Amino acid sequence: MKTEKLKERYKKIIIAIDSFKGCLTSIAAADAAKKGIHHLFPNCEVVCLPMADGGEGLIDVLLTTSKGKRITCTAHDPLFKLRRVDYAISGDGQTAYIEMARISGLPLVPREQQNPMLTTTFGTGELLLDALERGCRHFIIGIGGSATNDAGLGMLQALGFHLLDKNGNRLTPACGEMLAKITKIDNSNVHPALHDCSFTVACDVQNPFYGPQGAASVFAPQKGATPQMVKQLDDGLQHIATVIQQTTGKEISHTPGAGAAGGMGGTLLAFLHATLTSGIQLLLEAVDFPRAITDADLIITGEGQADRQTLMGKVPFGVLTEAKKQQIPVVLLAGSIADKALLQAAGFKEVVAINSTTLPLEEAMQPEIARRNIEQTVKTILSL
Repeated sequence: MKTEKLKERYKKIIIAIDSFKGCLTSIAAADAAKKGIHHLFPNCEVVCLPMADGGEGLIDVLLTTSKGKRITCTAHDPLFKLRRVDYAISGDGQTAYIEMARISGLPLVPREQQNPMLTTTFGTGELLLDALERGCRHFIIGIGGSATNDAGLGMLQALGFHLLDKNGNRLTPACGEMLAKITKIDNSNVHPALHDCSFTVACDVQNPFYGPQGAASVFAPQKGATPQMVKQLDDGLQHIATVIQQTTGKEISHTPGAGAAGGMGGTLLAFLHATLTSGIQLLLEAVDFPRAITDADLIITGEGQADRQTLMGKVPFGVLTEAKKQQIPVVLLAGSIADKALLQAAGFKEVVAINSTTLPLEEAMQPEIARRNIEQTVKTILSL
């Protein structure tokens, strides 16, 4: 009798998990959770909704909802080395979906070479250019996970903008150490189709362009910057903000999100008239999340590391916010957890680490082990 009641407890469960970065994609993590659910509840309706917050996984979600296709091309990585990379185009051929981290991301740079003074976003601009040439006029760009602090100027160069020093010499490719040398941004040779384009930027941070909470001060150390480099980069961004205002008439210094991706957020705003939006909100709208979760008994969400930053626009918090509107309980899974009391106070029904504290990180990051641990954790939670 007890077994029968257990089998009837859950009739519909939603899985809306972010990728476990460097380990599992959103889809792979969701598949593991689904396997755990069906072990206990074979007749339960399980709806898997791939999630992302503006970084890894954005393309996968948008491809699913738009019936689009992947495009592969060649572009320059953060150290200006050519490599093959993909992005996506919607089924109607009008919209390009681009994750800047796929060509300008930190994982592409060996740890010993990570240095935001030298890295460039030129490759991201090359992806935009490729999509322009294929007829795309609408762009959705995820700018999480960058290796760069060049204010997005490398991206502009690939689109035809010229960066000039005080003597009128062109500087290329743009990188962090070049910011202070740029005195003019010439837009007279940009790709003509840019004037007919719209850009929506999925961004999961609210940091300003420069200053104590700006791109360099907060994020450059994670990209290999020393304290001296941080100071130089922040000064460079402040200088570029002035050049941007002189060129476009736009003051982006303190605009929330302008500091995303090493200042690319501000450059997209100023030169491409982009709209910055929460990455998770964009994805929730794309999958029609409120409709999808109707009548659900439970939602399982997750990410690689959960802590107080989870509550600042990450996937689990976006999922929780929507679930509360329909009074659906949400369980949060993560590879590691900090600030658990804070997360529970925000409204998560359960906050659970999939890894034991004794499991070495190197083992925990192995995909097969992560899949098994997600599956087992889900079984444990649902059996309680």
